[in-house]
This record gives sequence, C-alpha cells and structure tokens, in this order.
Amino acid sequence: MKLQSYILSLFLFISAGCDGQNNSGNIQNVNSMDTKDNWKDKLTKEEYRVLREKGTERAFTGEFYKHEETGVYVCAGCANPLFSSEEKYDSGSGWPSFWKPVDNSNIKEITDNSFGMKRIEIVCSKCDGHLGHVFEDGPRPTGLRYCINSVSLDFEKK
Repeated sequence: MKLQSYILSLFLFISAGCDGQNNSGNIQNVNSMDTKDNWKDKLTKEEYRVLREKGTERAFTGEFYKHEETGVYVCAGCANPLFSSEEKYDSGSGWPSFWKPVDNSNIKEITDNSFGMKRIEIVCSKCDGHLGHVFEDGPRPTGLRYCINSVSLDFEKK
C-alpha cells in the first residue's frame, strides 16, 4: 500500500508539471494529496507542524514579522505566490500581516471553529498548506488583515 501511495504521489507530482526545486529547496508544484512521509521529507519540522498540522508560530518570533524587503512572499510548501511586500503592513499582532493576496485564486478560505472561536482559516490553493487566518480589522481599501505564519512563507526578493 505504501508503494501505491508513493506511485500515486509521483504521478500527481509529474502530472502537475513539476520543474524542480525553488531557491529554498522545497519542491514546487506539489499536490495536497502528497503523503505524510513525503511532506516530512520536504519540510522542516516547524514548517510541517504549521503547514500540514495547522499549527501557529509564537507571536513576534517569525522571520518575516519585521521583514521589509521588496518582493513576493510564496508558500513554503510549494512556492505558490501569495502576498506582495507592497500590501504588507505592521498590524501589531506579532505576525506578518497583509491587506490583500497577490491573487485571490492563490488562497482558499475555510471556516475554522476551533478553540471555541469562529475564524476564517487561509490555506494555499495549490498544496492546502495552512497559512494563518484573515480578519475584518485591517486597513483600507479592503478592511482585511491576513495574519500569516512566517514559517508558512518563503520570500522571493525583487
């Protein structure tokens, strides 16, 4: 059965048009159907905990919280472009915050009722990796705050 899962993952990986690795060493164009073991091989322990197990990094500790370079923040699991540095702002929340994604089709919103709260979870539309949550207390023009775990992101400098 493990061999069948591996073959299916390999087929999905190839059929998705994989073209190698990005600069951070993570595989591009991975499929959310990838196996647990394959994800563990591709990601660091912390990336796996957040992206695959819906974890959260501690506030004010993430690599990109105070990051101010110009470029695009991409999914650490699959390099899908998610947020531009032009839409990043300091929300004071302790996590990188953005007022809009690069393209709405690059993320998915999922109702999250965990911990007795009603929130909107944000996941990568390409690999289903957990990114964070979106709240309606952000700046104009959208009024949204995409509160994202740094460990869910890689950065492509422009």
